[in-house]
Amino acid sequence: MENAQPLWSLSEAEQQKTPLYAFMKRCAEQHGSPINGYDEFHAWSVAHPEQFWSALWSFCDVRGEAEGQVLVNGDHMLAARFFPQAKLNFAENLLSRRGPEDAIIFRGEDKVRDRWSWDRLAENVSKLQQALRNLGIQEGDRVAAMMPNIPETVALMLATASIGAVWSSCSPDFGEQGVLDRFGQIEPKLFIACDGYWYNGKLQDVAEKVRKVSAALAVPVLVVPYAGDADALATSLPDGRTYQAFVSGLAEKEVEYLRLPFAHPLYILFSSGTTGVPKCIVHSAGGTLLQHLKEHRLHCGIGEGDRLFYFTTCGWMMWNWLVSGLAVNATLCLFDGAPFAPDEKVLFDYAEQEKFAIFGTSAKYIDAVRKSGFVPKERHDLSSLRLMTSTGSPLSPEGFSFVYEGIKSDVQLASISGGTDIVSCFVLGNPLKPVWRGEIQGPGLGLAMDVWGDEGKSVRCEKGELVCKKPFPSMPIKFWNDPDGRKYKAAYFERFENVWCHGDLAEWTVHGGIIIHGRSDATLNPGGVRIGTAEIYNQVEQLPEIAEALCIGQDWDDDVRVVLFVRLTPGHALDEDLIKKIKTRIRTGASPRHVPTKVIAVPDIPRTKSGKIVELAVRDVVHGRPVKNKEALANPEALDLFEGLAELQH
Repeated sequence: MENAQPLWSLSEAEQQKTPLYAFMKRCAEQHGSPINGYDEFHAWSVAHPEQFWSALWSFCDVRGEAEGQVLVNGDHMLAARFFPQAKLNFAENLLSRRGPEDAIIFRGEDKVRDRWSWDRLAENVSKLQQALRNLGIQEGDRVAAMMPNIPETVALMLATASIGAVWSSCSPDFGEQGVLDRFGQIEPKLFIACDGYWYNGKLQDVAEKVRKVSAALAVPVLVVPYAGDADALATSLPDGRTYQAFVSGLAEKEVEYLRLPFAHPLYILFSSGTTGVPKCIVHSAGGTLLQHLKEHRLHCGIGEGDRLFYFTTCGWMMWNWLVSGLAVNATLCLFDGAPFAPDEKVLFDYAEQEKFAIFGTSAKYIDAVRKSGFVPKERHDLSSLRLMTSTGSPLSPEGFSFVYEGIKSDVQLASISGGTDIVSCFVLGNPLKPVWRGEIQGPGLGLAMDVWGDEGKSVRCEKGELVCKKPFPSMPIKFWNDPDGRKYKAAYFERFENVWCHGDLAEWTVHGGIIIHGRSDATLNPGGVRIGTAEIYNQVEQLPEIAEALCIGQDWDDDVRVVLFVRLTPGHALDEDLIKKIKTRIRTGASPRHVPTKVIAVPDIPRTKSGKIVELAVRDVVHGRPVKNKEALANPEALDLFEGLAELQH
């Protein structure tokens, strides 16, 4: 049903004050591009990629050498190359500022607080760069980090990038095998780990895990002090040293930047790995930088001194997205730990005290705040907050409403979606269009994103595959250990020839916005009708009795039946009345075809480290198929709850 009024919009006068409008105006003057509306300008950016990406490089003052062509082989997704003659260094573009002002503000739950000025950040990067070189780390070598989201992690990444080495990270809550499944594939020259971390008010010891991982990797280990005993841990390792010892005796000097080709590897990110060993996705320095500059500067309007926060760990691509905020001279607000420790106010206390301009989080977090009964706007001054972003899973229409009713009535809410595969967003917010309840505002500039049906043609106001029809700079360079590119091609280009198929079930709206209905490989097909699981979650998770839900399709009688698993809130039981209430809510809120055949209560629901529920893994368990990599899960023991459930046998 179409919404009668948008939840938010800017006046024309306010729109003309945004960096996005300034960029459009410059492109109109230099290239004759349209300036009458976002949709027309987006179409121009896709039709003229050379002019668009070159203009973005100039507008964002990218430090580097942009000689030569902007795009070659632009008609072939896998063969396309952006700025093939250009050279730059990622770290140089993030460290252009100096001074005593805050570059990074940090909080580790209620245990640790710290502030790093731009000068302090540069000093640390300078010494770390020298130490890495002294260790023999050079261009193309991999540096792997199992680290919390603390300032030292940012400095280590920047030092790694400054010399052309390749950074890869995960969070310290990964199990030993999960760490090795990732880092064991990329053969790092250095392993970095913390000495412990805080979570939910408790000290989490990682010493034994660090010892086992370092023994398997057989490389030098750098131990960063945070919540444990770094000296004792480093001493117990065959080739260990502390952060302090690593930089001891090194004098601060100007950071040196090795300028390398645009497509030089910067990051190795990993797929969730719940259907096998994680894919190692290699991203380029130039592609990551340009895409993030576009999203931060134009789509989010972030500028010098803005306080930028995203609730993330170092195992999620939103950490990589967050740290790029330094390139627009924003102040990064880092948080490590549980978002409800010591209580549900902690992130909003942080937002008020440090005056966040941008508050990024997950849809699950927004829903958890809503269900907790806490209403932030009643207790917090969030006058500085102008943009709230949500990702990780589709944000329900009720989540949209809660942000405006319970957090801030005049904030721009940008639901965003993309992922590890592109280290950025296909669809996101922009200040020139209104926010409609339940809808992402639209596609990112320069991205030929569309929704295609099974016939390989664009469809409107019906579900289809999210695709991208033309090359873009932040496509992965390659997968690690995939010399002939076969795995890379199979991941994105098997469904449609020469068209990126992202694996999301999406839908254009009447407003030109986008709704993401979940992963298309988790789509339900009862009676041959395509149903997105997010449509079911949007209904059932509004019930106060339901804390969380997970839905799969179970093969049954030569068809597929919908099975819904629910985790109940304390004090409730799944009786016939509640089952009826759930089914009625789904029938009236979605459709009769969405109604599950079975509703089953479970004490926990498995999820990845970044909080995404794992429908495919549960589906495999229900069908008696092995789950290849339980180490990718935050709570792998939850999968055992689905084995041999009697309710599934009838």
